Amino acid sequence: MELFDSLKFKVIRRNIKIVFPEATDPRILGAAARLKAEELMEPILIGKQEAIVEAAHARGIKASNFTIIDPDNYDGWEEMVTAFVERRNGKVTEEDARKILKDVNYFGTMLTYMGLADGMVSGAIHSTGDTVRPALQIIKTKPGVSRTSGAMIMVRGRDQEKYIFADCAINVNPTAQELAEIAVDSAKTAELFDIEPKVAMMSFSTKGSAKAPEVDKVVEATKIAKSLAPELEIDGELQFDASYVASVAQLKAPNSPVAGQATVFVFPELQSGNIGYKIAQRLGNFEAIGPILQGLNKPVSDLSRGANEEDIYKLSIITAAQTLMN
Repeated sequence: MELFDSLKFKVIRRNIKIVFPEATDPRILGAAARLKAEELMEPILIGKQEAIVEAAHARGIKASNFTIIDPDNYDGWEEMVTAFVERRNGKVTEEDARKILKDVNYFGTMLTYMGLADGMVSGAIHSTGDTVRPALQIIKTKPGVSRTSGAMIMVRGRDQEKYIFADCAINVNPTAQELAEIAVDSAKTAELFDIEPKVAMMSFSTKGSAKAPEVDKVVEATKIAKSLAPELEIDGELQFDASYVASVAQLKAPNSPVAGQATVFVFPELQSGNIGYKIAQRLGNFEAIGPILQGLNKPVSDLSRGANEEDIYKLSIITAAQTLMN
């Protein structure tokens, strides 16, 4: 079963509610209409009714098919303001809350936090910070997870060769503890896509072939990750060739349970992760899907502002599938 066929099977007719704060964007409307028609989720569109209806009409879409919520005319406004002030634990006043919640991303995140929606997809016209900041302030990370991270699923060919690359989006230079948490979260993401997680902690060194503080961090992260999730197959430090190519693994790390067969690649910092997935995408002809935000109590997905309708459709399905993990 192909990747998205499998995900669709998991989410279809489950009445999963996903918030779209950028509801007048034609790409969002096109994806939402398709998702609704295929019964993969119940899209909740945020914005002014008239503007959404007009934008939908321009795309030949019936806005009446959707739940539309206007923050300026929301029946649950006072309850939301109170909940937001409580969640921010004295960091904002009620007056501040009323201003902040007019922001569609904060409003959508609060709908998700309050259980009125199951997840949120944004970022088509907003920056990553605008999308992720409300999630970190309101939904927050799961117990035992100090930072959220961003994974890419890499897919190639008719045989659906699939891998997880992380962190490719969020943490510039994670500590050993944070890198370990990213490894464990990435293994859970792999399972969502029916990938058996074999986690390689990436480095420019394999099993002590080089000495440097950067290598020491990966070695320490590997130890921590194994203690956090002893049931997982995690190994490091490994160079990419040792983690991916069986013949190289036999030479460089013959006793490793992961080398030569890794499915989850955890990069030591953002620079190498971002470069790595783009090399695989452009030279290796992999489709790069994501970033998939990991570690939050409820799923919030950040689109690229260059995303097309198909990208939004796919990331929305992933977001819906993530709700089943929470």
